[in-house]
Amino acid sequence: MAVGNINELPENILLELFTHVPARQLLVNCRLVCSLWRDLIDLVTLWKRKCLREGFITEDWDQPVADWKIFYFLRSLHRNLLHNPCAEEGFEFWSLDVNGGDEWKVEDFSKDQRKEFPNDKVKKYFVTSYYTCLKSQVVDLKAEGYWEELMDNTRPDIEVKDWFAARPDCGSKYQLCVQLLSSAHAPLGTFQPDPATIQQKSDAKWREVSHTFSNYPPGVRYIWFQHGGVDTHYWAGWYGPRVTNSSITIGPPLP
Repeated sequence: MAVGNINELPENILLELFTHVPARQLLVNCRLVCSLWRDLIDLVTLWKRKCLREGFITEDWDQPVADWKIFYFLRSLHRNLLHNPCAEEGFEFWSLDVNGGDEWKVEDFSKDQRKEFPNDKVKKYFVTSYYTCLKSQVVDLKAEGYWEELMDNTRPDIEVKDWFAARPDCGSKYQLCVQLLSSAHAPLGTFQPDPATIQQKSDAKWREVSHTFSNYPPGVRYIWFQHGGVDTHYWAGWYGPRVTNSSITIGPPLP
């Protein structure tokens, strides 16, 4: 028998149709059509199906989720919020706050160096000089898709990572500072570990530094990331710490 009204379809069929509709359209448009659609769009089942369909969870997923709708949006937005983290575009997107000595430089990993770095997709790094070199980037959360209510009510974990290494022939000092900022750019949270000093003739291995911001106050609208350093022997050229593959991610990672 022909169906004269889409609402005459079984609810399970309607749910399946909704899994193919973009999430924001479901909330902004479809949810306002009628009470039936509103109730179906609010069902946990729909958002679990959408997560499964888009690969955000696996069939055997057994981890607890407090709010599947929020979980879906955090998964869909999850990516590195720092632009040009591996110097593929030179210094594009970075502010060179301090550019001492022979200034910042971009270098390619040599064949042997690529074997030492844990991610073979990373081909380049930034390198500092004999006077302090610092560069920074500001992440505008709203511009990246994280609306105010999501950040203030959910306050998802914010994970920061950076990679740095010294040269084997010269000592160096690496530093990092990350701040969560309000709309007025007032700090609401800070991660600033003690500078890492690496002695001359070290193993020059790549080291990862990471931090997760949790339970921070509401009002976070920006994230400021700054790193760099200096060589400790004041040699002309680029003998300071090397940095690459920096990242800022929000919410649960993909499985």
